[in-house]
Amino acid sequence: MRYTVIIIIIILILVFGGCGGTVGGKFDASKVETIINGTTTQAEIKKIFGKPFKTGIQNEKSIWVYEYNRYDLFRNETSKDLIIVFGPNRVVQSHQFMSNEPSP
Repeated sequence: MRYTVIIIIIILILVFGGCGGTVGGKFDASKVETIINGTTTQAEIKKIFGKPFKTGIQNEKSIWVYEYNRYDLFRNETSKDLIIVFGPNRVVQSHQFMSNEPSP
């Protein structure tokens, strides 16, 4: 009986401890302030943030998405998203940063 309780506890720890995950890749959110619409280039964005998590096209404009989402059963969720729209000359036309973390 004693071993059964221990086995059940170990199984519960493994099951609930493993529930969660991460989507995307970490990026330095403090660097978002360095992006200047109409000035910062696509090459500079890649140098600052690395390879984007997702890319796409909207209204004939290139879009890069940097995303980091971490979640599990026992801790608070962490979510950061940076969306960058490039004009035809590969210069940032607009960008948007969203996070569920409090601002400093």
